[in-house]
Amino acid sequence: MPFLLFQGLGPTELLIIFAIIVVLFGASRIADIGGAIGRAIREFRREVRDPDEARPRVEERERRRVRGPESYREDRPDYRH
Repeated sequence: MPFLLFQGLGPTELLIIFAIIVVLFGASRIADIGGAIGRAIREFRREVRDPDEARPRVEERERRRVRGPESYREDRPDYRH
């Protein structure tokens, strides 16, 4: 079914589309997106195989996550007088 989407496109057209995507997003951003998609797929497969085994890794990752802007504001001195 996915091949129906590219049925009318040849290699030249696909190359042009890829070049436009690289220009719009940049090569490093595309690599970041690809890495994030790969991690998401791996995590999904782990979760499907054994939901109880994957849960501690997700919780551990959440604990290590950087604190948000609220905590940043709490740590900064108040220069407003």
